[in-house]
Amino acid sequence: MMQTRRHFMASSAAATALLGFLPRQAMATVSFETLEAMSASVQLAPDGYPATDIWGYGGTAPGPILRVAQGGRLQRRFVNSLPQASSIHWHGIRIDNAMDGVPGLTQAAVEPGDGFDYDFTLPDAGTYWYHSHNRSTEQVARGLHGALIVEEGTPPDVDREEVFVLDDWLIDPETGQIPDDFESPHARSHAGRMGNLILTSGIFDKTMTVQRNERLRLRLINAANARIFVLGLIGLEGWTMALDGMPLPAPEPLDEVLVLGPGQRADLIVDVTAEEGGTAYLARANEARGAPQVTFQVRGQASLARRGVPDALPPNPGHVIDLSGDSVNLTLNMEGGAMGGLREAMFNGEQVGFRELAQANQFWAFNGMVGMPDSPMATLDRGQIVRLTISNDTAFPHAMHLHGMHFREVLTDNTLGPMRDTLLMDSSERREIAFAADNPGDWLLHCHMLSHAASGMMTWVRVT
Repeated sequence: MMQTRRHFMASSAAATALLGFLPRQAMATVSFETLEAMSASVQLAPDGYPATDIWGYGGTAPGPILRVAQGGRLQRRFVNSLPQASSIHWHGIRIDNAMDGVPGLTQAAVEPGDGFDYDFTLPDAGTYWYHSHNRSTEQVARGLHGALIVEEGTPPDVDREEVFVLDDWLIDPETGQIPDDFESPHARSHAGRMGNLILTSGIFDKTMTVQRNERLRLRLINAANARIFVLGLIGLEGWTMALDGMPLPAPEPLDEVLVLGPGQRADLIVDVTAEEGGTAYLARANEARGAPQVTFQVRGQASLARRGVPDALPPNPGHVIDLSGDSVNLTLNMEGGAMGGLREAMFNGEQVGFRELAQANQFWAFNGMVGMPDSPMATLDRGQIVRLTISNDTAFPHAMHLHGMHFREVLTDNTLGPMRDTLLMDSSERREIAFAADNPGDWLLHCHMLSHAASGMMTWVRVT
């Protein structure tokens, strides 16, 4: 089910292995296009403020939009021109495990001056993104992320498409620079690293011209370290078409608001209903007075009449979760953080108290374990259906992201919600998800509030 602002605020109160890889011997003969992580200076803040030194793919923030046809193949030579080791995670893709980009689990981090060839097919159409997965709290916050669009064979009937990467940056207004406090105990133990400059695709106060009755496809990506975006439409009528890249069975009218946690995406189709000469907005609703995320100036008229409800996007194949048979039942309990009840947990092989954990700048636990364990949370046979119950026994929301596979929430009537790869859970919530363990490999499961992951909220599952 869609999570509305009303639901969110109320709760706040209380793959199959992929084919097409070249053999190792042939890799050296292929000339991949380069995707370089590098330092650059860009004007993020409004005019009059200093430019900001960022780390970006191709020297931009966000990085270039990568577009591939569904079933096509992405080949990029990642070149690391940064002063730190890095890697790229392709968020939401049913990918071969060796291409998933998680240092220490699927590959070694790429050292400064070195490179790595990413080569994989893309079985699912939809809105995805790519970002650093080494020292992510810092590297994503410095700008290492971009949109990855996998295009359907038959696109929807729209006048145009826009990709909006939503992000917040923590900027010193005097210097225009990004503060180096990426390991701040407050950010780690509370809601995460929050920025003071909110941008859309790297632009402050993004404004664009549209026409009355024009139909737009909006691809929305929350690339923020921790910020939850609660979005509404003004002067627009819209439908949610897909979540986390996966098409909904039928368009859902966006009558209230859309909630996007870190890492989540949504595809909207919107019609411009504001009068010619007026203004429409994609607006943030979770601020005291609201604020525009994108401003649309209505100039001219695309047609005299509006179109009807759009057709659903074509479904992605192969995502079958059948709860009628046997399943593996797992539990994941989230504990810790400020104002939490965590007294002690396993850390570095020892049972230690919360005070000692805080001194080590570690604040969160999964099932009594702080940080990435040596052994998987579960070892699963390929094809098994997994039912995972997640309890958020903390004072803060968390965005739980599963690599390599999508899941559905199991609703109270035992029906299944939309296909997702990231689940936003509020404080004190208990939710159940189900997924088919159909993609072999070692897959990360972590909170996408990146400061939370860095301070304890990571585990993994193995699909044999």
